[in-house]
Amino acid sequence: MGILSVDLFITLDGVYQGPGGPDEDREGGFEFGGWQAAYSDEETGQAIVAGINRMDALLLGRKTYDIFAGYWPNRADDPIADTFNALPKFVVSRSLTDPGWAGTTALSEVAEVASLKDRFEDIHVIGSGELVRSLLKADVVDRLNLFLYPITLGAGKKLFPDGAGVPAAFRFAQPPQGFPTGAVALAYERAGVPVTGIDIAEG
Repeated sequence: MGILSVDLFITLDGVYQGPGGPDEDREGGFEFGGWQAAYSDEETGQAIVAGINRMDALLLGRKTYDIFAGYWPNRADDPIADTFNALPKFVVSRSLTDPGWAGTTALSEVAEVASLKDRFEDIHVIGSGELVRSLLKADVVDRLNLFLYPITLGAGKKLFPDGAGVPAAFRFAQPPQGFPTGAVALAYERAGVPVTGIDIAEG
């Protein structure tokens, strides 16, 4: 059986909205789009590409799908575009029934995602914060690949807004990797449920 990995660029205060450009996602009046580029360097780029090269299927929420479908098919001579365009792709959406990006299948419910693990070795979700929260709640996420950036924005969509977390424990899937500009790659795999109820003074 394969695994479901989540790839997310995230700030220190948990914001994942609009890392790639000023107009990538202005929903909610977000004014800080394009915050990732200032912290880019060759090593970070290599780590991101290595993750893309591991996947054999791509899973997206509707909003991220629309961004990707409007961008990657139009990129020429770009190895990342070549990979994304060739991969089997899935989008979870109740309204999208005929995706325009070649190789894309629409899934109407999160419950349909688990069966993809029988068909693929390493399915990656990129961005798609709302979908990620639903997948975590359904307990089908096996790995979190987080690129944590040394910036706080104070506004924007967060992976876990107040009250949206789910009880889950994780452990390192590999050692943390730091980059020259201050970003850190953190890879976690599921490790059951949180251990609670222990008085640290009695440990």
